[in-house]
Amino acid sequence: MVPRRAIHGWAVRWDDAYARRMHEQGWWLDHTVADLAAPLARDEPDRLLMVDGEQRLTAALLYRRAEALAKAMIARGYKPGTAVSFMLPNWHESAVIYLAATLAGLVIHPILPALRDSELRFMLEDIGSRMVFAPAVFRGHDYRAMLARVARQLITPPEIVVVRGAAGANTSFESLIGESTAGIALPRVDPESVKLVLYTSGTTGRPKAVLHSHNSIAALIQQIRLHWRIDDSSRFLVPSPVTHIGGSIYAFESPFLLRSMAVLQAVWNPDEAVALIERERCTHMAGATPFLRELLASARSRHTRVPSLSVFICGGASVPPSLIREAAGYFKNCTVTRVFGSTEVPVITVGATKPGDGEHAAETDGEVGVAEIRLVDGSGRETQGEGEICARGPQMLVGYLWTEDERTAFDDEGYFHTGDLGRIVDGHYLVITGRAKDIIIRKGENIAPKEIEDLLSAHPDIAEVAVVGVPDPGTGERACAVVVPQGGARPDLAALRAYLDERRVARFKIPEQVELRTSLPRNSAGKVLKHKLREELSIPLRPRTPDDRLH
Repeated sequence: MVPRRAIHGWAVRWDDAYARRMHEQGWWLDHTVADLAAPLARDEPDRLLMVDGEQRLTAALLYRRAEALAKAMIARGYKPGTAVSFMLPNWHESAVIYLAATLAGLVIHPILPALRDSELRFMLEDIGSRMVFAPAVFRGHDYRAMLARVARQLITPPEIVVVRGAAGANTSFESLIGESTAGIALPRVDPESVKLVLYTSGTTGRPKAVLHSHNSIAALIQQIRLHWRIDDSSRFLVPSPVTHIGGSIYAFESPFLLRSMAVLQAVWNPDEAVALIERERCTHMAGATPFLRELLASARSRHTRVPSLSVFICGGASVPPSLIREAAGYFKNCTVTRVFGSTEVPVITVGATKPGDGEHAAETDGEVGVAEIRLVDGSGRETQGEGEICARGPQMLVGYLWTEDERTAFDDEGYFHTGDLGRIVDGHYLVITGRAKDIIIRKGENIAPKEIEDLLSAHPDIAEVAVVGVPDPGTGERACAVVVPQGGARPDLAALRAYLDERRVARFKIPEQVELRTSLPRNSAGKVLKHKLREELSIPLRPRTPDDRLH
């Protein structure tokens, strides 16, 4: 078992030699965002850090509100290490809460607004959250009523703070900031302490609480500065949820560590996104495949190439090479590239952003960044071919909340097992070939769904596709292509077979079933929920005919 170090009541994985090396290399720092925020507010009070509709937050305004909130939480007896939660859309209040928790040395726990009673109760109880911020109502859902129901089920319910709306019997956000806190001092925050708790998606089994420190997030931010051409004039459009690792780093961390600016979009709308990019002269955007696809379609319909946009980072879900090429060809001033990472080890690859590297940007998931990776086969031996991607680096998690979740997650050298399969090409570019658990085994032959998805995504009649394995009494499993058609097209099994035959795809890999859908089920990060498709499709089908045979 790896040694652990207790900091403010949280046990983190710890290796003295590794920590010393990360500090010597400059990835881990001796200060936190809390140490940078006050000088920035003092020296550049009018620097614009965030845009949220008509609300524009300068360094001075954001710090002033966050400092007041931090002191209000300290006045309640919250000591460094206390967990507080927020369940908000991409609103500027989230940035105030995040910075306030950092200033007070608290552990911040973002919650996706799309989650409901069951997940909310589990998380709040799991980490012992003492305060939760939520809207009164958002997109027709009554969060006050939901939180009241959940609170009644908890032995030690958190204080409920309502943002934007009548608080009722709860605390209002504005009143909390307005509380008198004279004489309360902010603590010195340990950069090695836990800063952030993010829960895995929980698509199967119990969600796991991922712990990140101030320094693991700082290393992540330093890495993207080096590779994504970010400076103090950069402006991020942030439509990805700030309650995910992706949205949070652009909205909450980069403004202080990189002095960039964030433009928030609470509800994704591609036409509004194009308008925001043009109005605010946004230079950077990151998001999953649907964001890029819909942004491209909207820009075309509005006859604009959004010339201010210089970098689009696409990840978080399977990214078709054809989409990268198409977007890069249309957004003339923009580098469009794929990246790969996870909540546990964010931004393992940094994309392919060098001039003239468009082929690698489309066909691979980018260059390996600061993280070290190794590929291992099914028995855990390192391989030069396709294997499970294992990674370690300064930006990786400092542990799970429950050590039992780490038993199979790490190897003896501290490499994290991602569960993703990949191979290295051209020396240092990584290509994701699928999920280890997504592999379809048909008559003993392995089929990587992503390989087939990438090919089919370029079919003119297909807008989106997911390939999943479903039980088959004759072959064990068969591949089913779940297709969202393009326009009024209705591609059938014969059309897909012909298309893949032309591309010399092995016959056993060709889907044996096609299902048409108006959309694919996704989580809020854009990942296709394949387990839902498998559940829907694992039902008896019509009897087979000789025409269904592949060989």
